Amino acid sequence: MSGSDGEAVPAPVATAPVSGPERVVLALGDSMYAGYGLSRGQSLPDAIQARLRADGINARLVNAGVSGDTSADGRRRLAYTLDRLGKTPDLVLLGLGGNDVLRQLDPKVTRDNLAAMLDELRKRGVPVVLTGMLAPPNLGPDYARRFNAIFPELAKRYNAPLYPFILDGVLGSRTLMLPDGVHPNAQGVARIADRVTPVVRQALADTAEH
Repeated sequence: MSGSDGEAVPAPVATAPVSGPERVVLALGDSMYAGYGLSRGQSLPDAIQARLRADGINARLVNAGVSGDTSADGRRRLAYTLDRLGKTPDLVLLGLGGNDVLRQLDPKVTRDNLAAMLDELRKRGVPVVLTGMLAPPNLGPDYARRFNAIFPELAKRYNAPLYPFILDGVLGSRTLMLPDGVHPNAQGVARIADRVTPVVRQALADTAEH
């Protein structure tokens, strides 16, 4: 695997043989999951799957990331995507809202869409991990306050683990972002996966106990 500037991105080194029943994780999101601007196999779900399997976890991440999707788009396709899987996933990794910010949509609309998705997943008995987004400061303090409260509030209401800001430690770094300054390159994805994977691993462990 290599990034956009040609530097190699180290692949996870297997530390344990993969074992146990297959754990299916549906990653439903936007370009941050879809792997915008990256080569095949370099998306965030790919990177998380590789890390889980290196830990011996028989995980399969189904990438349902669609570049450009808003929370409304995700809400419209959630049930269809779940039904097409053929089996109930062990976990859903949910990351939407970035395009809502880019379009400066009303944060209430974003919250309502995400809550409807979480209601649907709760109805189906599917645990969720949320990957959050933050509004840029240039949209003003009122918008940022309203938008930035969405993910912590929903995580608390639905008792869902939360990785608060998907681009934490990556946004603003020219070595970790694509030239557009919006999307991570392969190195940036690796950095995000290093941080998000432990949250996913713990959520899968918690589901195995129930």
